[in-house]
Amino acid sequence: MKNTLYRALAIVTLSISLFSCSSDDDSNNVSGNGKLILEFDNAYGANDLILNTQGNTTSNSEVLKVSLVKYIVSNVVLTKADGTTFTYPKSKSYFIADESSAEGREFELTDVPAGDYVKVKFGIGVDEEQWKLGAAGQGDFLAKADAAGMMWSWAAGYKFLAFEGTFTSPTVTTATPFMIHTGKTGTDYNYTEVTVDMPTKALVRTTITPEVHLITDLSKIIDGKNKIKLSDNNMGGMGAMIMGGANLPLITQNISAMFRVDHVHND
Repeated sequence: MKNTLYRALAIVTLSISLFSCSSDDDSNNVSGNGKLILEFDNAYGANDLILNTQGNTTSNSEVLKVSLVKYIVSNVVLTKADGTTFTYPKSKSYFIADESSAEGREFELTDVPAGDYVKVKFGIGVDEEQWKLGAAGQGDFLAKADAAGMMWSWAAGYKFLAFEGTFTSPTVTTATPFMIHTGKTGTDYNYTEVTVDMPTKALVRTTITPEVHLITDLSKIIDGKNKIKLSDNNMGGMGAMIMGGANLPLITQNISAMFRVDHVHND
């Protein structure tokens, strides 16, 4: 009886050991390619963004109603837990985030090497190196950007971010249009890059497509480190227009700090 009990315990111990080894092998044997989704969720401060009706108050007591939000996301680089990086092919690495369109909120990256990713870097706008390739060097993205209203003209280049709506303030009591467009102006190119950490690992596998949920806090465009008053830029009947000048580099600095990863779905 005792020998039978010992044999049974030995079998159970061996089974546990084999299962443990198998599990360790599976966790370390990460190979192949998969997909990863970047989801951009626009907010204003602590609130989810609602276009056209939501009043958003700045620290300068200006109240904005946002009607349009678009920005170009580009040059995606993913960092693994071991510190190695994967640069998404540049020819596929230009996307247009658009609050008014479901297609403009999620971007699928394909052929991503399997691995545990902990950080993502991306640009806002089209980098100068790409723009200098000329109209013929833009592939089909130039037509997409033009159709989306994200071009000033080819000579002037891309709009990197378009942020529009109406505002009131203590000195501007009637709802007045505002328009903020960033891009190449004079000697300022105004392209910026963002690097954000993931609170949990994004597990890219052949059978798992993680979704990285980013929050974009649009309040930081004019109410971040640099405070910009729309009323100071009000041009009377045209409204507040910021498309160049000294404020645009300040806004570009603000844009680089308006993204964070809220959570990661590994489904």
